[in-house]
Amino acid sequence: MIHFAQAQYLLLVFLIPFFFLVYWMMLRARKRRVAKFGDPELVDRLAPHRSSKKGWVKLVFYSIAFFFFAVGLARPQIGATLKKQEVNGAEIMIALDVSNSMLAEDYYPNRLERAKLAISKLVDRLQEDRIGLVVFAGQSFVQLPITTDYVSAKIFLNTISTESIPVQGTALGDAVLTCIKSFSPDSENSRAIILITDGENHEDDPVQAAKDATTVGARVFCVGVGSAEGKPIPKDGELMKDKDGNIVVTRLDEKTLRDVAMAGNGLYVRAGTSEFGLNPIIDEIRDMEAKRYENVVFEAYDEQYMYFFGIALFFLLLEFLVNNRRNRRKLFMENKVVVIIVAMLLSAPVFGQVDKREVRAGNRAYKDGDFQQAEIDFKRGVL
Repeated sequence: MIHFAQAQYLLLVFLIPFFFLVYWMMLRARKRRVAKFGDPELVDRLAPHRSSKKGWVKLVFYSIAFFFFAVGLARPQIGATLKKQEVNGAEIMIALDVSNSMLAEDYYPNRLERAKLAISKLVDRLQEDRIGLVVFAGQSFVQLPITTDYVSAKIFLNTISTESIPVQGTALGDAVLTCIKSFSPDSENSRAIILITDGENHEDDPVQAAKDATTVGARVFCVGVGSAEGKPIPKDGELMKDKDGNIVVTRLDEKTLRDVAMAGNGLYVRAGTSEFGLNPIIDEIRDMEAKRYENVVFEAYDEQYMYFFGIALFFLLLEFLVNNRRNRRKLFMENKVVVIIVAMLLSAPVFGQVDKREVRAGNRAYKDGDFQQAEIDFKRGVL
């Protein structure tokens, strides 16, 4: 199956009909100008002869060349190579609170955005671990299944908002149970759940859920987001109010989160404004037993652009050779645009060199054991 790395260049193909329209309009305009000088047949005898039929042939050749040139620019690729690798690491499920209380501005710009930034930095530190994302409010669901695709993890992370869950509330226990179900069957004793929330639980029993997590070999770590004095919740340009018209103030419930972390054989940290608090948790995870598992990653795509550029060059040369007037001395000057395009085609291997540099960088990172950077480099080469 063909994959286009830069598919936007395929839009250039839609310019081809305009080539024919413009050429037809030019022929009509020329006939009108010739008619002003007198008898068209006499003018044609006096002026250098130009064959309109050859002009159409040249345009057809040029359009075919332009088509293949556009396809080549889109970088068609086939046969993505996959490579299996064995790595050692833990499985980390991050459960992020997306309830309205996470819009409180204890942190800049708010709790939720600060938490997302911290998770992004955590992903940058991962090397051989697998990561998954769960979002929760009144209910929970898996935003990203367990994976080593750190690039996709960041993409999914950026899409998270308080609109990700339609049901409001804070169901901590349900989030923990969803994380438990998301672990792979063979990762026991190397499982970690990181719960990032303000701790205001209104729905279930998170302590019991944390105890359940320990029975499947998982440890539950909690990061408290918020302040004891509390903050109002901005929503749609005003502050959120309860049914009695009072401004809602959301506070950090550290007691609940400490109890959850203790029941889950984990650790509780309170997020700071400068240091979010994930570093001690990562250190704890590093001390866990690493699990050896097999991972499949992209190696590279096989580039096909050079074949399309070659076909485009062939038709450009045909167009160049079709002369539609007697005076051949001006032939080269009139086709200088063709010469420029041919030069561009001959320099096309630059495209391949970019990919090769990325793949080489990925290979070096892989040999050095930096699997995260290797995967990112390989994907840059693909995309």
